[in-house]
Amino acid sequence: MKKLLLSSAIALASMSGAAFAESHGVSACLITKTDTNPFFVKMREGAAAKAEELGITLNSYAGKIDGDHEAQVAAIETCIASGAKGILLTPSDTSSIVPVVQQARDAGILVIALDTPLDPIDAADMTFATDNFRAGELIGQWAAAALGDEAENARIATLDLNVSQPTVDVLRNQGFLQGFGIDLNDPNVIGDESDPRIVGSDVTDGNEEGGRRAMENLLAKDPTINVVHTINEPAAAGAYEALKSIGRENDVLIVSVDGGCPGVQNVKDGVIGATSQQYPLLMASLGIEAIAKWAEDGTKPSATEGKDFFDTGVALVTDQPVDGVESIDTDEGMELCWG
Repeated sequence: MKKLLLSSAIALASMSGAAFAESHGVSACLITKTDTNPFFVKMREGAAAKAEELGITLNSYAGKIDGDHEAQVAAIETCIASGAKGILLTPSDTSSIVPVVQQARDAGILVIALDTPLDPIDAADMTFATDNFRAGELIGQWAAAALGDEAENARIATLDLNVSQPTVDVLRNQGFLQGFGIDLNDPNVIGDESDPRIVGSDVTDGNEEGGRRAMENLLAKDPTINVVHTINEPAAAGAYEALKSIGRENDVLIVSVDGGCPGVQNVKDGVIGATSQQYPLLMASLGIEAIAKWAEDGTKPSATEGKDFFDTGVALVTDQPVDGVESIDTDEGMELCWG
């Protein structure tokens, strides 16, 4: 995993050369979904550190909550008006944001989506992200293998992001289901599968309170749920608290995506069975480097070979490895974690 991260950094840095040494007068914007989720906090830290290193002025914006589309639109408009050279964006509404993103690109601004691809993905100049479908697939494969023969009798709940079904939400959900062995219907839609093992889905807004509420709702629908996929680790922590309140915290398998230090600790403590770790600091720092190169000579970043985005890596973290699914343990996960 460390080699993968290093090679990702070298791949983009090789485009930059000495150009990064002098980026004075260049400004950039970072627009995240919130400024409280540890994932976005670390993303902001990575962008700020790299901007300072390269002499770029960075302005950061965020929605009040995950799903605050209007705040992100306003932030992009501010960045256009201020003459920013580049925008790093984690979009809340991946399709509705496209028109204002196009306005930014028409103004000569490089727009890079971080973590969450736009819909369509080529509405941004490039996306730096985890392979979110693969992240979901890994935890689905692990959960099915961990259950063994009982996977055929699973009662599955998915705790997703929000009703707009942003791309990151869909990719993780559909990746998990495919990894678990469930036939997908439309891979661009959450909730249209017919497999009787799926109890249902609810939304969490990516936070602990939402995870608790969604878990309570789905348990009311079917108290026999024994597998829970969550969009991220804060939602997983909320789901665990809901299960603990009814004495079921030890007989339900929870899997997630993020790889933050609190989440990896929850894997170590048995709250989460496995999580797919992603690397927000790397996404953001590489994004700032790409803006510096764009400002220097107009070069745009390239996608990872065979993909339509720049893959910043993913690793399954668990202390209960299974045959056929590559993973790292929580000790290594803690070395690579964030937050």
